[in-house]
Amino acid sequence: MAIGEQRDPELTRARLVPWFEARLEGARDVEVRDLVVPMMGFSNETLLLDLAWRDAAGREHVEPLVVRVRPTGQVFPEYDLGRQVDVMRRLGPTDVPVPTVRWFEEGDQVLGKSFYAMNRVEGMVPTDNPPYHLAGPVTEMSPADRAAMWWDGLEKMSRIHRLDWRALGFGYLDDPARGATPLEQQLASYEHYLAWANGGREHVFATPALAWLRENRPREAEPTTLCWGDSRIGNMIFRDGRCVAVLDWEMVSLGNPVQDLAWWLFLDWHHSAGFDAPRLEGFPSREETAARWESLTGFSARDLHYYEVFAALRFAVIMVKVVALVREAGLPIPDDYDVNNACTKGLARLLEMAYPA
Repeated sequence: MAIGEQRDPELTRARLVPWFEARLEGARDVEVRDLVVPMMGFSNETLLLDLAWRDAAGREHVEPLVVRVRPTGQVFPEYDLGRQVDVMRRLGPTDVPVPTVRWFEEGDQVLGKSFYAMNRVEGMVPTDNPPYHLAGPVTEMSPADRAAMWWDGLEKMSRIHRLDWRALGFGYLDDPARGATPLEQQLASYEHYLAWANGGREHVFATPALAWLRENRPREAEPTTLCWGDSRIGNMIFRDGRCVAVLDWEMVSLGNPVQDLAWWLFLDWHHSAGFDAPRLEGFPSREETAARWESLTGFSARDLHYYEVFAALRFAVIMVKVVALVREAGLPIPDDYDVNNACTKGLARLLEMAYPA
C-alpha cells in the first residue's frame, strides 16, 4: 500500500476476524462491525471497529476497539511500535489516563505491518488538519471551556513528569551510547535524524539550530523524568472538558520535563500564529501556562526558551522527512516546503534568524 491509498475494508475485515478469534478464548460468531478505514499516511494508521462475538453461553458481546497500524511512510529513522505498546501498558496502573492495550501483533502477515488493538475511548480530539485554532470543534467551544480543556490537559501531562520512571521500568529508554545525559542523547539522535532525512545535506535552519543547541546547553544540572515527547492537546481525548486519554507515545524519552511543556506551547503557536491565524480566546498565555506547570510538577521552567528552540528544531527535522515522503508519493507540495513552512518560521523566530519574505 502507498501513501494516499486506502486499504481494502473487506480484505481487512476478513483478515482481522480469525486474528481476533484466536485471542478470544471460547468465542464464536466473531464479527468485525462498522469498520472505518482511513487513507494511508505518515502517522499510525487508525482503524475503528466494533468487535462482536458470542461466548460459550450464547451471550453476545460488543466492544468498540481501535487498531493502530505501523505507518506506511517511515518518518523516523527508527520506529518501534512495540515500545509504544510497552509504554502504555506500564502506564496503565498509574494516574496517567491511557487506553487499555488488548493485543499486539508484531508480524506483518495479518495487515501487512505490525499493529496493536486497544479499547476505544470516546470523546473529542482537537484537530491538527485543519489546526484547531482555524476549524473544528474547538472553534465552537466557549472561551471558558477552552481554558478548562487546556488546564486539564496540562494537569494530565504533569502527571507523567511526577511518575517514578525507574520504579515503572523505563530505564531502558536511557541510551548512553549516544551521550552521557538525556539531552546529549537527544541532540545526537536528531543530528542523525536530520542527516538521514536530508540525505546528509545541511539545512538552512535546522543545521545552525543544532549548533546553537549544542553551544547553549543549560549549565545547571537538569532533572530527568519520563517525557511524553509529542505533548499536545491534539494527542488527547477530551470528554466534558476533561482529558480522558493521553495518546501517541512514539516520541517518548527520558529528559528534562520542561521539553514537554515547550513542545506543548510550540505546537499551539504552530497551530495559530504559524498559520497567520489569531489564537482563540480562552487559551491561557505562555507565561500563565509555564507558571501553572511549575506549580503542578515542582520543576523549574527556567530553560523554557532553550527547549522551545529544541521543539522547533525537532518539528523542522520531522517536516524535512515528511516533505520528502510526499514528493516520493507524487503528491503536490511547494518546491521549497522543506525549508519554508510553519516549523522553520517558528525556529527562525526563536533564534532571530533571517527568514525568506
